Amino acid sequence: MAEAEASKSPSPAEEGAELAAVIGATVPTGFELTAAEEVQEKLGSASRISRDRGKIYFEVPARGLPQVHRLRSVDNLFVVVREFKDYQFKENKEDALKDLEDLVKKLPWTDPLKVWELNNSLKKKKTKRKKHNLQSTASKEKLNDDGEEERTDQKDASKQEDCAQNAAGVEAAGSQDTEKTQGVASRNGEEEEDDNEQSDAKDELQVGSGSETKASDGKTSEGEAKVLKFRVTCNRAGDKHSFTSNEAARDFGGAVQEHFQWKADMTNFDVEVLLNIHNNEVVVGIALTEESLHRRNITHFGPTTLRSTLAYGMLRLCDPQPTDIIVDPMCGTGAIPIEGATEWPSCYHIAGDNNPQAVKRAANNICSLLKKNENKESSTSLGIPLDIIQWDICNLPLRTGSVDIIVTDMPFGKRIGSKKKNWDLYPACLMEMGRICTPGTGRAVLLTQDKKCFAKALSRMGHIWRKGQTVWVNVGGLHAAVYLLKRTWERAEEKRSFW
Repeated sequence: MAEAEASKSPSPAEEGAELAAVIGATVPTGFELTAAEEVQEKLGSASRISRDRGKIYFEVPARGLPQVHRLRSVDNLFVVVREFKDYQFKENKEDALKDLEDLVKKLPWTDPLKVWELNNSLKKKKTKRKKHNLQSTASKEKLNDDGEEERTDQKDASKQEDCAQNAAGVEAAGSQDTEKTQGVASRNGEEEEDDNEQSDAKDELQVGSGSETKASDGKTSEGEAKVLKFRVTCNRAGDKHSFTSNEAARDFGGAVQEHFQWKADMTNFDVEVLLNIHNNEVVVGIALTEESLHRRNITHFGPTTLRSTLAYGMLRLCDPQPTDIIVDPMCGTGAIPIEGATEWPSCYHIAGDNNPQAVKRAANNICSLLKKNENKESSTSLGIPLDIIQWDICNLPLRTGSVDIIVTDMPFGKRIGSKKKNWDLYPACLMEMGRICTPGTGRAVLLTQDKKCFAKALSRMGHIWRKGQTVWVNVGGLHAAVYLLKRTWERAEEKRSFW
């Protein structure tokens, strides 16, 4: 009898055929409009940009989740349970927290949990394919010395990521009572936990949640399925709240536990419930990504690896067209050219750096991407239109006027180089970039945190570069700017050949 009933219940895929979901996505701050454009272009959905910078919301049918995960401009995804645009918090701390507790019973959990289940089933399929591909690849390949070294590098990189995540969690747990950001390490475009990149007055804490497979209606009956494990993550911004993130997450999490009879678990959780509070805007959601989607391309990290989502936003700004030649003259580990070659394969991408170690890392990242493409089922990938070279940024081995687009992450003068060196480097870079860029139609998108130095250098190069647009972004806790420059018709100074 039980078996007959089970056979009647619809699969997550069947439920997803009619189910609609409001999806929330975190995006690099400053690139919310870019992300909204991509959602409209690829999913046909209109997006609403949140007042809380770095977030957008859009509605899709649940069956469209695979396409949502393929978006290039989003970091993390969650399904919205309920959104309150003007939530009135009580002034008294106990009353405000009691209201949050009582909220749990009133929220419409059923459909968002179905979306979460469907998302889980998609992840399992993907994991099975990945395991199968890894096994078949391992059986075909013989290990050589280079391969050994590369895998070791990858393991080291993943260990470093794990350490960074653990450290971020500890830092968050100790930072509840202050309304200012706790000292975020100064990094030039470095990969950091996304929560460290929220606005200045942000508290965060994660309270346990958990591990299992089915949430059917949010409750599991005894003996039928293992109890789900969960955690609540609270992100709070604003200085008019009488409570801390820690207190909100603790009390809200306690009510979630009581309501669903789930088990709290900070690390081995299945469901991550999100409580986002930005002044009077409150959004309750369920996470659909375990780690940020910006980690998709890079396996060999350098000291200042740029997030793939930020690289995508920069590339979109310059509107690449088929057959365009796109150059990143200071590529580091290759985040920008790899993203470019993946998303704009009809352009030709050239990457270079003066640091041999950076060039090696970028080459390894390209190799990893090629292997990943080979492992994809029914893939017809023959390679990617991308070359990597070691060169001197001030003396590039490229013909005058031969490049359509330049996109690069310039040294901030923090972890690489120095502010003092930038005063000489920036004008020289702009001059050489102006030389190789096509007059009249060429454009450049440049990221830097050293805004004062850049403004001075640009004023000296005003005859060859005109500033078009400026996007203010948050990079690893640093306030940086992305500048879109247009190449004038003025001829740039010719360089004498040194070879």
